[in-house]
Amino acid sequence: MRALVTGGAGFIGSHLIDRLIERGDEVVVIDNLSSGQSSFIQGHLDSGKAVMIKGDICHPDDVVKAMTMDIDCVFHLAANPDIRLGTRITDTDLKQGTVATYNILEAMRTCGVKNIAFASSSVVYGEDAPLPTPETHGPCMPISLYGASKQAGEGLISSWVGTFGLQAWIFRFANIIGARGTHGVIFDFIHKLKNDPTRLEVLGNGLQEKSYMEVGDCVNGILHVMEQSTKPLNLYNLGSHDTASVRRIAEIVVEVTGCHNAVIDYTGGDRGWAGDIPRARLGIEKMLQSGFDVTMNSEEAIRHTAMCLLDEIGME
Repeated sequence: MRALVTGGAGFIGSHLIDRLIERGDEVVVIDNLSSGQSSFIQGHLDSGKAVMIKGDICHPDDVVKAMTMDIDCVFHLAANPDIRLGTRITDTDLKQGTVATYNILEAMRTCGVKNIAFASSSVVYGEDAPLPTPETHGPCMPISLYGASKQAGEGLISSWVGTFGLQAWIFRFANIIGARGTHGVIFDFIHKLKNDPTRLEVLGNGLQEKSYMEVGDCVNGILHVMEQSTKPLNLYNLGSHDTASVRRIAEIVVEVTGCHNAVIDYTGGDRGWAGDIPRARLGIEKMLQSGFDVTMNSEEAIRHTAMCLLDEIGME
């Protein structure tokens, strides 16, 4: 198979490319390197098993250039990685999410590419969904602009499946963490402690509680489900069996970094920022029924991630 990975130099994308090449696939990457790093996939580029197009999926011509390279399947991972950015620049997710996904789908239509896997998110469910939240919950009422763009992307993909005969896999992710992370709560906490080992500021009251999934489990889950589920449109939650609080994440990061004297200061309030969902846990029964299970639950994944990022950052 020849796969096109949007955002392939990013966090999840680079791990996915590792697995694709490991199983013998060829890979084309399109990434504007706004948050990704070519070093994450440099070994694959040097070996010739992956080809890199430095381009922007917000630009249709860049997408068409990538799509014409004999692509069998698109793994659409590229998006604005920072939910909070949308509160300041309100068209960020519209452009980098909704319009960019349209560009991908339209290029697929014109180039005859029929298969797409899409990285959606648990945030499409909003904050009033039952916990754990099954894929059948609806209507989905996201409260962030990022969540709205993911829901719009799902709708566009569904319509392309129904109108133009695509086959699609939509994955609603829990919080994905692990090595090579370039953003997120664990990344932020480590950098805060690197700058000031005596104090760790935590947005909100620390009681926010969500599911965390290690990135290797995530990409293995994607590929497993795609092999097992062959309907025209396939929708799956990907997550772990449990949750962890932000307070617990702060405690683990303080422990792993060795900053035992750090004072953890909470800014207060039940959410970290506008659009943040205080509690989220995905129902993963459908994932489990496919025959896939995670190797790490939330706290294990958090500790593993903190150790990986600490090593990558080189904090003394």
